[in-house]
Amino acid sequence: MWTALSYACWGISVALALWMLYDWFKIDTTYSEEVLTSSREGELEAVSEKHRV
Repeated sequence: MWTALSYACWGISVALALWMLYDWFKIDTTYSEEVLTSSREGELEAVSEKHRV
């Protein structure tokens, strides 16, 4: 039983690794580097924050 569970865990980890590689390739070819490294949410947060000194 433990051997089968071990193989199942290895299979799941390989499937997740392949899914991550596929997603990385898909995102990398779909979007430009400028879009991926932009921080639009951070800019919006910075504008809406009010700091008191």
